[in-house]
Amino acid sequence: MGSDRISRRIGDSPYPHVPASVAPVKPFPGGTLPLHYNIRMTTLFISDLHLDPARPAITDLFLRFLRDEARAAEALYILGDLFEAWIGDDTPSPTGDAVATALRALADTGVPIFFMPGNRDFLVGEQYARRAGFRILPDPSVIDLYGQPTLVLHGDLLCTDDTAYQAFRVQTRAPEFIAQFLAQPLQARIAFAQQARAASQARQSEMKRESNAQFETITDVSPTEVEAWFARYGVARMIHGHTHRPAIHTSVADARTRTRIVLGDWYEQGSVLRVEKDSIDLQRLTAPA
Repeated sequence: MGSDRISRRIGDSPYPHVPASVAPVKPFPGGTLPLHYNIRMTTLFISDLHLDPARPAITDLFLRFLRDEARAAEALYILGDLFEAWIGDDTPSPTGDAVATALRALADTGVPIFFMPGNRDFLVGEQYARRAGFRILPDPSVIDLYGQPTLVLHGDLLCTDDTAYQAFRVQTRAPEFIAQFLAQPLQARIAFAQQARAASQARQSEMKRESNAQFETITDVSPTEVEAWFARYGVARMIHGHTHRPAIHTSVADARTRTRIVLGDWYEQGSVLRVEKDSIDLQRLTAPA
């Protein structure tokens, strides 16, 4: 696989190092997930694959990634939007079946897999998680990554300038809405998802016509919100996806360097973040010619 790379060395952590072999995952708020990593020393992060039957080459790229590089990883985190759409674990999906089989095969080698729901696949449930061999993490979560507390999230919660989307998110994440939606017949859920997607695309097209600059601002994170989240969780590193703007951002506040890593999407290529104790490496993946 080809790659375009953004790399950065990390200085000594201000936090005492926790040996990787016993490092736990700590979802917010409260609680600890007991996790015993492999002896491998690279943790992988991906998001926004948007897997869909219409783009089989990307699914193939992901399956190859799981068979190859991911097998040498200490852990794999999928931070949302693994699928273009997900309307319930009971939905027939050859793509979902193939992905579950590949993820389970990876988990069976001893690589722990963590999945955080995104805005497209927040209905992925425990039934599919058991099939695929992954653990569902709350959004957001704070994890201990080689001794450094790191905030991980899908990223849509940071886009507070998009008030219409945030209101829709609150509505559709309500337990009552989810229960009522999943109780509907499959065809009704399919129709609702298609209508919602069409409405979203129409709204985005309208915003672009009115002001492309405003569209770019609204669909990106709010800098003020980012700073608020750093302060709220007391961390110096944040990893998220959602915006499809892969980059490594650094800033200084209160004499402390903060790093925000934005994962890339997989619409036309792959994107993976590799984290080791003293380095981070964000790469673009391309399928073999």
